[in-house]
Amino acid sequence: MSNVVIVSGPVIVQDGKVLLNKHGDDSFWKFCGGRVEDFDLGLLETARREAREEMGANLEILDPQPFLLYTAKETAAGHIEVILVHYLAQTKDEIRPGADIREWAWLDIADIAQEDLAPNIMPTLRHFGFIK
Repeated sequence: MSNVVIVSGPVIVQDGKVLLNKHGDDSFWKFCGGRVEDFDLGLLETARREAREEMGANLEILDPQPFLLYTAKETAAGHIEVILVHYLAQTKDEIRPGADIREWAWLDIADIAQEDLAPNIMPTLRHFGFIK
């Protein structure tokens, strides 16, 4: 069995820091974002919705061209292929995390600890030119 999942979310960076959170079943830092549920809504609007739901943030999209990343994994439900869609963004809002968010932080990109990060964080920050 193979399932394809498309996930869309923003990469919110301001003043040399990236907004990350911890939620779900795992313990690592990740960008806000979620599964595309309504394909009529589109990828960018899904990223906006997820930012509002998870972090209470309204986005200003800095780059309308997303960074796409592919990964695959085996789960109890079978083989899953995931396409991650990341938009570079910022917010002027005060962060008001949703009920599902266990922890959130603005992490300094220059001092970011790689061992606590979701596997898409470093390649995405590299793509947008924040790290070498």
